[in-house]
Amino acid sequence: MRTRITLSAVISLAIASGLLTAAHALTPEELVARLQAAGYSQVRDVKSTAEGTTAKAVKNGKDVRLVIDSSGQIKERN
Repeated sequence: MRTRITLSAVISLAIASGLLTAAHALTPEELVARLQAAGYSQVRDVKSTAEGTTAKAVKNGKDVRLVIDSSGQIKERN
């Protein structure tokens, strides 16, 4: 029981401090801001899909398709 309470406390603190944020919990504006902070520009076509949130953007002058999973991890797809 003590382990369960400690784990819950750690997760709660991580969420409150912004260290742990699920992609589906972000607003579209927050998601675009996160992608821009990661070096992407011209973020567009943001959609929720079965594989996560998808978007199109530009990075280093090239068009990319992105998938943001439920843990908030950004992955480029071809």
